[in-house]
Amino acid sequence: MVLYQPNDGYCYNSDTHFLYDFICKNLEKFKNINGELLDIGSGSGILGLLVSRDYIKLNLNQCEIQSSFQKFSEINAKCNKIQNNMYKGSFLEMNFNKQFDICVSNPPFYHSNVVKSENENLKIARYNDSLPLEDFIKKISKILKNSGKFFFCYDVKQLSDIVSLLEKYKLNIESLQFVHPKKNKDATLVLVYARKNSKSLLKVMDSLVVFKNEEFTSEVQSIYKKSSTHSIKAQI
Repeated sequence: MVLYQPNDGYCYNSDTHFLYDFICKNLEKFKNINGELLDIGSGSGILGLLVSRDYIKLNLNQCEIQSSFQKFSEINAKCNKIQNNMYKGSFLEMNFNKQFDICVSNPPFYHSNVVKSENENLKIARYNDSLPLEDFIKKISKILKNSGKFFFCYDVKQLSDIVSLLEKYKLNIESLQFVHPKKNKDATLVLVYARKNSKSLLKVMDSLVVFKNEEFTSEVQSIYKKSSTHSIKAQI
């Protein structure tokens, strides 16, 4: 999959590849994946495009607030021959004309009290004051169909808030996976699968370790191989 990205803006990173792999693993138990998919904060479009590539019966919808990324998402959809429907504007303010079967997102999750980049595009893409966690989850609950699936990644240090807010808005966590930079290091990222009005018990998947002896682990290498993406920096 060829993906054009901005020269000077936010570029997708390994988090998105890990989330894509997590989504696929949790969808394996379902025989017929179809319906409406929404990628929230689509950026260059990578996450929704990868999921749509693998599950061809899904209709891809994307929501993006930044005009430059709206263009990248649409260019990348055309380049990879995937139909997309772009919602242009703020996710929190958007009036969607339908509900969704699956929502996916790599949202801005750095806490708002950390030192921020001076680049406005990077601020929007990285820091959660542009998309507060509770507002994000509340809106997800409104636009998901009953039993709809929600996949996202977030800063693991905010897991207690994630659990309480998902429960508050009737989204039951069905699966978690923790991502560790190295085997002897604390997890830094959590991958979350929640389902609207579900009663299923939680499954904690084996942790994903990124590096061993300064090299990617075999698990991470296999994720990159499965993603099979090629980035091209461009100016729009």
